[in-house]
Amino acid sequence: MTLSTAIVLSLSAAAGDAGGMSAFLIGILPWLLIFVIFWVLLIRPQQKRAKEHQAQISAIKKGDDVVTGGGLRGRVTKVEETEVEVEIAKGVRVRAVKATISQVLNPAAKPAND
Repeated sequence: MTLSTAIVLSLSAAAGDAGGMSAFLIGILPWLLIFVIFWVLLIRPQQKRAKEHQAQISAIKKGDDVVTGGGLRGRVTKVEETEVEVEIAKGVRVRAVKATISQVLNPAAKPAND
């Protein structure tokens, strides 16, 4: 094998490797595009909602109307670090873990029936 033949073979092998790399990139590009679409449409909005919910939970104060994860609706009468006391009926108070509060209702909002 001559020197020129060896050079031609090494150049063609390098060109083949470059072609393999571009084929790999073209093959992975649709998967990257799908991931970006999922990120924009599903993951990022969910993270935003979770952050807003966490901010609502940490800002609970006495007098707020809340709904627990179990569906109980009441007014907060006492706030502690990890728990709240919720009055669900006149004279009926329950303690709930803050993490189980699913919604903090706006006390200024009027009911839809009025």
